[in-house]
Amino acid sequence: MGAEKGKGTKVSDIQDEDDLDEEPGEVIESAPPLKVGEEREFGSSGIKKKLLKNGISWETPEFGDEVTVHYVGTLLDGTKFCSTRDNDEPLTFKLGEGQVAKGLDHGIITMKKGECALFTLPPDFGYGAEGREGVPPDSIIQFEIELHSWITVVYICKDGGIIKKIMEKGESNERPSDLDEVLVKYQAALVDGTIVAKTPREGNEFYVKDDHLCSALSKAIITMKRGEKVKLIVQPKYAFGEKGRDATDGFPTVPPNSVLNIELELVSFKSVIDVTGDSKVFKKILKEGEGVLVANEGAEVTISYMARLEDGTIFEKKGVDGGKPLEFITDEEQVILGLDRAAATMKKGEQALLTISPEYGFGSVVAERDLAVVPPCSNLIYEVEMLDFIKDKAPWELNSHEKIEAAGKKKEEGNVLFKSGNYKRAGKKYDKALDCVSEDGPFGDDELKLVKALRISCWLNGAACSLKLSDFQGAIKLCSQVLDLESHNVKALYRRAQAYMETSDLVSAELDIKKALEADPQNREVKLLQKTLKQLQVESNKRDAKLFTNMFARMSKDSYVPMKKLKAEKAEHEKSEEVEAMEMECAGDSSTPSGDRMAIDWS
Repeated sequence: MGAEKGKGTKVSDIQDEDDLDEEPGEVIESAPPLKVGEEREFGSSGIKKKLLKNGISWETPEFGDEVTVHYVGTLLDGTKFCSTRDNDEPLTFKLGEGQVAKGLDHGIITMKKGECALFTLPPDFGYGAEGREGVPPDSIIQFEIELHSWITVVYICKDGGIIKKIMEKGESNERPSDLDEVLVKYQAALVDGTIVAKTPREGNEFYVKDDHLCSALSKAIITMKRGEKVKLIVQPKYAFGEKGRDATDGFPTVPPNSVLNIELELVSFKSVIDVTGDSKVFKKILKEGEGVLVANEGAEVTISYMARLEDGTIFEKKGVDGGKPLEFITDEEQVILGLDRAAATMKKGEQALLTISPEYGFGSVVAERDLAVVPPCSNLIYEVEMLDFIKDKAPWELNSHEKIEAAGKKKEEGNVLFKSGNYKRAGKKYDKALDCVSEDGPFGDDELKLVKALRISCWLNGAACSLKLSDFQGAIKLCSQVLDLESHNVKALYRRAQAYMETSDLVSAELDIKKALEADPQNREVKLLQKTLKQLQVESNKRDAKLFTNMFARMSKDSYVPMKKLKAEKAEHEKSEEVEAMEMECAGDSSTPSGDRMAIDWS
């Protein structure tokens, strides 16, 4: 086979040929399957395939895979010039490098495991004008190929530092992430076969992100499916590098710059989810739940759990050892925030282990619980099972009357939360109310007026929440939605002006205040806000004057006289504005609005 490899041509060379307009494999796959004894040509290439024996399954190899085949090469008159069957030793080679004959790889990628086929190759896709031993120049040749098996080869790193050969495919399409806990079995050896690491028979369990053994292992694991078995070829960069590794746990030293061959099996894994997105609440799934639905916010859940400290001290049990399970509504602050947020992600029947940081637990205070006292700043561990949950109907499941009713209920719940100072949760309630009365709803003419009023009320109340939470852009957006429907809505103009002032957009704030006073000239809250705006404008003008003074001070003496005049005019302008502000102060209430003095819509 040495001569054949020497004359081999890469597939990339074949694809550049003008007479191979399309890949043969694509033609075969798009056409009806061949029947035994039937022959078909690949496009206009002149390559023909005759099916001799059906294969099994539906999968076929791809370029880059290592295939194992038996083949017999003959001329058209039947003269044999090469064969693996003579020594009964099949050949294993990498598809895409033209190691047997130019163009034959295109035929093999159409074959299934166990399939036998006869390929006819024209000279341009055989051995060309040069020929080879036993093959005259410009000969049409034939190969009878039997595909025994193939191994999928994956380059995990672009630099070829980790090559994965899939020996046995895994189950499903799920793969572990960096956070997940995996159970694996592996054996790592040097190129000479010396074993330098091996798991016990039951395997090792660890978190992927911990880079167990060497970095190559974690990089390979996240590409694997449950039950998958692979062989890894690992370059030193992803193994133990220039330093190597000392002898450990009864295994010998790994010399510097050693290549490793690792046999690896992903036995199983437990998904770990960063519930809050800030690595403060983790959920490790111990048992998958039923179906695809999760509890979500606002669901009535029933859970059992055992809660303990990091040292193992159990401080609370619910629904365990005959006790009564806990029932609560998620997103209502009826339990600690970490448990609340995690429960909303769980399926019915799911069992999970929660790790909760103090920020989502009991914080910096002492918490007296049923079985023990929880010290300040304690990390908490909960073993939880979701026994059942009842979710609110989604908006699309409701008729128009139910949507209006649900929106009104959510709005009232938001109002209660706003009164108690819980502005974040109140805002969520208003958002949910708006979901129920979105523009997509099929409302009747008699309902549209009520729907419009609900939308405007929830937008305004949501803007009030945003102002309390210093989300000024959010407040501007919500008020703008109101003003798109009612251009002179005083509350929307008032609240948007407040938000503009907080973002130093005094020009936009002044426009909104003027428009609000046009609609309601006697509105006390708007007048007070206007006075505050005037004060901010005076302060802004002072800052601008100081900036200009510093700039012009560096100018040449020739500009001294114009500069003096400019300063005088600026000072006179400031003086007049200060007088105007003082007059307004004397005429009105001297107090300034410290928050949203215009009440939210409680109706």
